[in-house]
Amino acid sequence: MDGSSVLRVLAVLQAADVEVWIGGGWGVDALVGRRTRAHRDLDLMHKAEQEPRVVAALRASGFVVTLDERPVRFVMADDAGVELDLHPLVFAEDGSAVQAADASGGRFEYPADCFVTGSIEQARVPCLSAAQQVYFHQGYEPAGRDLHDMALLRDEFGVATHF
Repeated sequence: MDGSSVLRVLAVLQAADVEVWIGGGWGVDALVGRRTRAHRDLDLMHKAEQEPRVVAALRASGFVVTLDERPVRFVMADDAGVELDLHPLVFAEDGSAVQAADASGGRFEYPADCFVTGSIEQARVPCLSAAQQVYFHQGYEPAGRDLHDMALLRDEFGVATHF
């Protein structure tokens, strides 16, 4: 997956009047303003109430659901191999949000200030903050890509990480 694929997906969703934020590896790359590694998918957080528009817009662009683990997440992919990992968020009036973490009521917290902007191929894009990226990289054994992403955040933003 390359930067132009990311921008194409964002354009499709923007045309459908949907708000999304980039997380995961592309989110880290957006924060640092450059592509730093290969990416197999694009993690997108979206407003839960906008999910019907998200799915309709992506289906109209050739995406199909390939994995459904809602309310936590679902995956859509197209024939070109672009894979989207979609995460529905429920927002509070103060701008914070929560995402289901499991079927037993666990949840991920998103403080209002974690919704920031970065850049991909010189285009401004909505993404998650460095602190939120660190929050999501806790509680599991890191893969090489996780180590890479956390090292970038330490180097670029001086944030503390647990690995």
